[in-house]
Amino acid sequence: MPVDALRQRVKQWAVTLKVRPMQIRVQRMTRKWASCSPAGRVTFSRDLCGKPAAFQDCVIVHELLHLRIRNHGKLFTATLRAYLPGNPWTERI
Repeated sequence: MPVDALRQRVKQWAVTLKVRPMQIRVQRMTRKWASCSPAGRVTFSRDLCGKPAAFQDCVIVHELLHLRIRNHGKLFTATLRAYLPGNPWTERI
């Protein structure tokens, strides 16, 4: 998947989740798949482009949800799983 397609997928999920990231970046990252800054910048690893769609969705939704819920508590996990029912990657959160 090209970088632009990943960026578009992030934008589609942002609409679904009703969040507005200040900036969406796709770049080389060596230690994690993505990150979300307190200022609302979401950054995704280029390596995510080569991963299965279900994994991409889990990473994208995870980071975008941090714009609404800053921690990894029960509400965060429940919300993630509600948006991605049946996604096997959400069980690893």
